[in-house]
Amino acid sequence: MFACVYSGALAGVEASPIEVEVDCLGGLGQISIVGLPDAAVREACERVRSAIKSCSFLMPPGKKWVVNLAPCDIRKEGSAYDLPIATGILVSTGLIDGEKIADLWFVGELSLSGAVRPVSGVLPIALACQAAGAAGIVVPEGNAEEAALVDGLKVFPVSHLMQVMKLSQGLGNGTVYLGKRRERFLASVKIGKDMNEVKGQAHAKRALQIAAAGRHNMLMVGPPGSGKSMLAERLPGILPPLEYEEALELTKLHSVAGLLTRKDSIIFERPFRSPHHSASVVGLVGGGLMPKPGEISLSHQGVLFLDELTEFPRTHLDNLRQPLESQKVTISRAGQTLTYPAAFVLVAACNPCPCGYRGDAVKSCVCGPHQAQRYWSRISGPLLDRIDLKVEVQRLSENELTVSRKEESSAAILKKVMRAVELQKLRNRRGNSFVYNGYLNSQELKEHCRLSSDSKSLMAKAVNQFGLSGRGYDRVLRISRTIADLDGNGQSEIARTVLAEALRYQLPAGFFDLSRAAGYR
Repeated sequence: MFACVYSGALAGVEASPIEVEVDCLGGLGQISIVGLPDAAVREACERVRSAIKSCSFLMPPGKKWVVNLAPCDIRKEGSAYDLPIATGILVSTGLIDGEKIADLWFVGELSLSGAVRPVSGVLPIALACQAAGAAGIVVPEGNAEEAALVDGLKVFPVSHLMQVMKLSQGLGNGTVYLGKRRERFLASVKIGKDMNEVKGQAHAKRALQIAAAGRHNMLMVGPPGSGKSMLAERLPGILPPLEYEEALELTKLHSVAGLLTRKDSIIFERPFRSPHHSASVVGLVGGGLMPKPGEISLSHQGVLFLDELTEFPRTHLDNLRQPLESQKVTISRAGQTLTYPAAFVLVAACNPCPCGYRGDAVKSCVCGPHQAQRYWSRISGPLLDRIDLKVEVQRLSENELTVSRKEESSAAILKKVMRAVELQKLRNRRGNSFVYNGYLNSQELKEHCRLSSDSKSLMAKAVNQFGLSGRGYDRVLRISRTIADLDGNGQSEIARTVLAEALRYQLPAGFFDLSRAAGYR
């Protein structure tokens, strides 16, 4: 007897429909799986056989089951096909009635006892299920909250294979989850670590405010203990709160990476990822034998913080150059090409030299010129050219450390950032959405970043002083536009004072060379 059950296959962060076709033939009682399965899918034969036996189902002797996962040109990976394969076999042998579950999708891993275990990547499959017009989806209990994020989709959670038999007798026998998480999400705005905990550093705080308002990348250079890490950790608290659609996109990424728990079925806050400098290229960018998102994709819509930037291998850092430009990362492997989103704000921090005290007012530097040259050569010029804001973070003075002073809170800064973002939403339209100033293209720069007459003369001088490339010239215009938005001048020409502030965040071209690194200031 022929049976067909539906499931989904992951490709990056998207899923496509899969038909699990099962035919019961004469043979030696074996299960054969075809349709480009990987090792985990092929091993489903033994898990399914044992799970069906544990449910006291008597499988017909002398029969062979051929399972075809169609379409056959899509690679099938993981253990999520256990439940649809077992269901298809039970329907094909007539042990359960498949009529009432014909329009359902199935996802889940089976244990030998018939228990259904959670799997990763359920949210993208649930979205594909809704797009295909299916009646609902059957998922493990541990994935029910995740699948219920899809508004209007009926979710049938099961903890054991026997519950599928009850569903086949009538869908009313199963518990139904309906996605109603949007209201809960919109009421859960949180601010994490507060900016008022950081003493002083007004210049760096202003740069973080600009980075948050316009999505600009940032590099902080300063001696140990000056507050670079504290500042970076508080950037998510001044970024605009996540929209529900952004949260779903983030949750899809974390689901595919296997990072979701039953408690945290949706991402409520913008991510802050801080990989160690010993991380591999695969861990940073993504990929692997079974491709997964890397740190740059897991920081999508949030912050990627690279502390001790110069300790990262140069080859690792150069892998960031293309994602910084395109806001996505493409991983090409034999037989498949996957694209993950990577629209993150890069915040990097490092010391001015190997010992950390070059130019410090209190401690003397012990590094030689060649040490400083090797130190800065770990960061390529093209990568530095893609970092918008470059800030020197100085040691706090005695007065700043000892005198109690009320610092501006993250909530107060967020209000300013939101006003600037609202101006961008009105002005930087691109189709039905908008883009932040940090992502404006050349044509949009000409339209929205017009310089006043006195600003043009200042920019001409700055091109020589700072050694600006074409990309660097556009970078200064983007920063100027964001500063003007923060000041409430979202439609006016960029004034000289605004351009001058933007240029304060551009370290001279020679700063990272041996001549400057050996004795700047």
